[in-house]
Amino acid sequence: MVYQPPVGARDLLPLDVIQKRWIETRLQQVFHQWGYHRIITSTLERLDTLMAGGAIQRSTVFRVQGSHDEELGLRPELTASIARTVVTRMAGTTHPLRLYYNANVFRKAEAASHNGQQEFYQAGVELLGAKGLLADAEILLLVADCLERLGLNQWSLVLGEAGLTRSLLSVFPIELQPKIRHAIAHLDRLTLEALPLSTELRDRALFLFELRGTPEAVLQKVATLDLDAAQRSILANLKALIDVVQAAPRAAALPIILDLSLIQTLDYYTGIIFEVVSQSNQGLQVLGQGGRYDQLLGLYDPQGKSYPGIGFALQLEQIYQVLAIAGQLPQQTPIIDCLVVPSGPPTYPQALAYAQTLRADNNLRVELDLGGRSPAEILDYAQHRRVRQIAWIQENGDAKVETVNSQ
Repeated sequence: MVYQPPVGARDLLPLDVIQKRWIETRLQQVFHQWGYHRIITSTLERLDTLMAGGAIQRSTVFRVQGSHDEELGLRPELTASIARTVVTRMAGTTHPLRLYYNANVFRKAEAASHNGQQEFYQAGVELLGAKGLLADAEILLLVADCLERLGLNQWSLVLGEAGLTRSLLSVFPIELQPKIRHAIAHLDRLTLEALPLSTELRDRALFLFELRGTPEAVLQKVATLDLDAAQRSILANLKALIDVVQAAPRAAALPIILDLSLIQTLDYYTGIIFEVVSQSNQGLQVLGQGGRYDQLLGLYDPQGKSYPGIGFALQLEQIYQVLAIAGQLPQQTPIIDCLVVPSGPPTYPQALAYAQTLRADNNLRVELDLGGRSPAEILDYAQHRRVRQIAWIQENGDAKVETVNSQ
């Protein structure tokens, strides 16, 4: 019998880990520079905690039976867990809270998918207790800083406004709004055209469906609609946000596509919503997503007190694929600086001491030869494993250092 990892999971070998850490380290540096602090929440959550935000399908959660018949689930995302932690464990903390995470999440693959991935790695941030133009701008510019630090350049930020798009759907019959919303969210034009709508309303639905392009063009199109005061205010705030982030000092202009058809089928986001997409030879890749959620934390507060929130999650597997295709990731595990080889049992103490001195005093990567090989075999091993030097420990305890010509 050959034992394999479960369907949808995979093992990370040493080079995979090096490449993953290369990405994570650069993201962490950016998060630190922007004043964010790492938070680690439980992989297991109560099922009602996960479902409270309304952004998770129950069918996608891996459920676990806990003690006392408690229904638990493996987290499919981090925002709900962080919201629960902030409300229950950090109630007296001064706002705003800037938190970041780097963790695995689990989601059941759809029944139709074959060997679909079910374990994912994400890195992201949550900015809690702050709202307004500057808070939204910080998150968008932080996303851009992350991607630039990774060396990604063929990407765009697709920006929408969940509150505005929902309000624009209010002109449709209430019983058809969920179907229209679902069709728009899934870019299903055929379903949209087949709905029992008047010619005027069908044209309005298709207008919303195609409401994407440059910020200037989309804002101009929306302004032609008969908007109420609240909608005009949202539109003005959206324009101001775009102006601020595009005027911010950066190496290149933030590549924004304004897409007011960008909307979720479930109520979760209350303001701006966005996706980071990359175009490559492999097609369009969604590298991350995020948005504003100003009612979520109130669901976990015993008194219903809420705090504004906004954040994003970057999908590390998708980022890895883009960077790997571009050849931007490390291609080898780190070099071993020295292999220490005792000449026999009497020199074991000296070999151990020499290796430890190199590690402690010079911060080197040092391996100890564990015996059972001839000098020729040791040299062959060192060449294949990219060892810089071999320290042969002599019977008198001295080290004879040999430089290795690695293959």
